Amino acid sequence: MLQADKRTPEKNRRHLKAEDLPNVPLVMNEISSRFIRENMIVPIDFRNNILKVVMANPGDKATIDAVRVAAAADVEVYSTGPDILEEYISKFYGQEPQNINKIIEDIGGEGFEFLKDDEEDVGHLKDLASEAPIIKLVNMLISRSVESRASDIHIEPFEDELKIRYRIDGVLYEVESIPKKLQAAIISRIKIMAKLNIAERRLPQDGRIKLKVAEREIDMRVSTIPVLYGESVVMRILSKEGIVVDLDLLGFSSQMLSAFNQLIKKPNGIILVTGPTGSGKTTTLYGALDKINSPDRKIITVEDPIEYQLNGINQIQMKPQIGLNFATTLRHVVRQDPDIIMIGEIRDLETAEIAIQSALTGHLVFSTLHTNDAPSAITRLIDMGLENFLLSSTIRGILAQRLVRVICPVCKEIDTSTADREELGVLGIGSDAPLYKGRGCEKCTHTGYYGRSGIFELLVVTDEIRRLVLKDADSGQIREAARKDGMKTLMEDGAEKIRSGVTTLSEILKVTQEA
Repeated sequence: MLQADKRTPEKNRRHLKAEDLPNVPLVMNEISSRFIRENMIVPIDFRNNILKVVMANPGDKATIDAVRVAAAADVEVYSTGPDILEEYISKFYGQEPQNINKIIEDIGGEGFEFLKDDEEDVGHLKDLASEAPIIKLVNMLISRSVESRASDIHIEPFEDELKIRYRIDGVLYEVESIPKKLQAAIISRIKIMAKLNIAERRLPQDGRIKLKVAEREIDMRVSTIPVLYGESVVMRILSKEGIVVDLDLLGFSSQMLSAFNQLIKKPNGIILVTGPTGSGKTTTLYGALDKINSPDRKIITVEDPIEYQLNGINQIQMKPQIGLNFATTLRHVVRQDPDIIMIGEIRDLETAEIAIQSALTGHLVFSTLHTNDAPSAITRLIDMGLENFLLSSTIRGILAQRLVRVICPVCKEIDTSTADREELGVLGIGSDAPLYKGRGCEKCTHTGYYGRSGIFELLVVTDEIRRLVLKDADSGQIREAARKDGMKTLMEDGAEKIRSGVTTLSEILKVTQEA
């Protein structure tokens, strides 16, 4: 395409006509459509670490330098007429249309051919994924999810459609149903963005996408897994600006926050945060580390995956495929002379034993565990095979938590319905107590909820609880002793949030039934 006659003068060889521009736009994660539109520069070829671009103004050194840095490559500049460039950019890099159905109609138009699964080859998949309408469609699904405050995008293939669902405030909502014929192109486009193998459709794959959406830096974790009708894709959205690491903003009552702050300032021992997947355990641990982080302390975390980067803290990403797991890494971490160690999760006896040994040798250890409430964390560790005398001397405190949706502040109103009110007695709330709900508005996308808050159960290990652990007491006896010492259960903390109008009765019942 760019091969010119050697006898043509250099100046003319670098000037392109409309027919010289590629029929399929070159897609580069490092150069956004917005940058292309604003600076009138189009990437046209990239090989051997040389990026060829075409510009109406080849003398714009600042833009060329910006592209060179972004692409980390040498830049070769070609020129073309301003009208030609404007038309090309408008065609392939124009503003995303707001109507997703219009894009789907465009894709179904002339010149867009789809093959059956058994006829697909890698080259054809790449061609499909590089079509401008497919790029626009995937970009729109991502940008809409960010605007909707979604934490995950679920792309699920079924027999005759491709369903798109967003998880917002912990609840899945179906947002689109896309024709089945677009499935291969959409999933291939996402795989290309995440640098995954588009030819491999039989095995699960994991990847990562970094991009900017509406001036926000977004880090997306992409997971694909084969299912009956194709590949299911889940994209976890991690906004670097969206994480709350301030313990004061997580939903603690003042009394519980004071007790937890005292725990995390202990010189040694183990502090556990428990709860199911997606209950905010890692965010709470990040908040605790942020609170106690100071220049005179060395903090090392061992995580899988690292969800957010914390300033001044050494974070280690697990890589089980090369043997870098929690147990092997922790043996080396203790030789790094840390004051505080955070273990992403205690999954097995070996990891638990190293955590215990670290606590016994003067380190403060934070970790998470999957249990329904705080007292059962101790019995869970004993079931793993840990000696009770070691636990009694190292465990300082256990925090159980759940996330509940917060009533939207814009459309909040008194709830006059009688549904579920018979459950108020279980929570210790009078049947005539005022309850609140969200009516539904544009801010909360008519769900009645906006954001989430934690409910907590903090068990501080006292001398009495240590004695019970040594006696092999069950979780019921430990819970009874902890409540005598002033521990509030998850349900009791939830009841406080209902009384104060933070959340609804149905939310508390939904997340505390197991506990």
